[in-house]
Amino acid sequence: MKSISAFLSLVLLALIPFPSKSQDYAKVLESEITTSNPGILFTIESGDESLSWSGAAGINDLSIGDSLYVEQTFRIASVTKTFVAAAILRLMEKGALSLEDPISKHISSEHAQILAQDYPIDQITIRQILRHSAGLFDHTNAPEFFDIVLGTPEHEWTRTEQLRMCVEKGEPIGPPGGQFSYSDTGYVVLGELVETYTGKSLDGGIKELLGLDNLGLERTDFERMDPQTDELRIHQYLQGRDTYNFSPTMDYFGGGGIVSNSQELVDFFQALFQGKIFENPETLQIMLEPVSYSEKARMDYQMGMYRVKVNGLDAYCHSGFWGTQVIYIPELDLYMAANYSGGWRGSAVAPIFGKVLLEKEKNQPKP
Repeated sequence: MKSISAFLSLVLLALIPFPSKSQDYAKVLESEITTSNPGILFTIESGDESLSWSGAAGINDLSIGDSLYVEQTFRIASVTKTFVAAAILRLMEKGALSLEDPISKHISSEHAQILAQDYPIDQITIRQILRHSAGLFDHTNAPEFFDIVLGTPEHEWTRTEQLRMCVEKGEPIGPPGGQFSYSDTGYVVLGELVETYTGKSLDGGIKELLGLDNLGLERTDFERMDPQTDELRIHQYLQGRDTYNFSPTMDYFGGGGIVSNSQELVDFFQALFQGKIFENPETLQIMLEPVSYSEKARMDYQMGMYRVKVNGLDAYCHSGFWGTQVIYIPELDLYMAANYSGGWRGSAVAPIFGKVLLEKEKNQPKP
């Protein structure tokens, strides 16, 4: 009888649902769901892949109430800048350009004429544009920009139109190299360089220069380039308004434009920091070189990347307007990516990262 009782005890023990790390992380994700943020997608992975977890929580399309799932894609907005910056640095490695080249040497005559109305384009270098220190007004800061986006969301933008808005609706921020001032317009200019020197679309040029296909990034594409990637795209919300049918061209030419998922964003950051993107290790050092100005910059921005603190730990990251952020914490060799479908407010770092780190620490074995 004793052996039978012991056997039954083991069976019952096996049926008890003990909490796991994934269950704990799932609860953290669920805690981020609010009336203003209906959904979240998230991935965490260590550099050695001993820890790898992805999750989803909340609702996708509020009109029908369907649930989000982890494979879904989303507009990453300005996280695209990390890809663009890396592509420009690959062009530098190939000898197509120098970071000290004036931008006038590389853009079309039409765009040179537009920018030259307000800017000394023979003095603005590629390095300055990569660092947002060229003094370019950000066309997205013009009130007219969001008047058009919100009033006629189906409007099809062009790169030329956005460069004109930069010149016609704003003034130069300051002298080239003299200050930090975040500008989508600068990366719209850089997107043209990628197209020019690869002879491909921005989507094709970035994929070629960064080897994204060889990295297995099958669901990382500029919108409208891959029907499968587009079909998986979630609904993303701006102040409660569903932006699913907003034209992607509002944010498409280098400042943004890529659609991806949380796992592939982690994969890309891993490839970047593990030396799988650039031919020379020194190129990553150039990308991450610290920058200082006479007046303290609002962001600790390098090239397509900026530094933040997550629970007191130094991290490299980029975020995007549509609620996306990707983080790498060197001290922990840890990568995380998230999309809040309604965005988050009040902090430079999405709250999910700090919360997940605390949860991870709870699950660490005690010494």
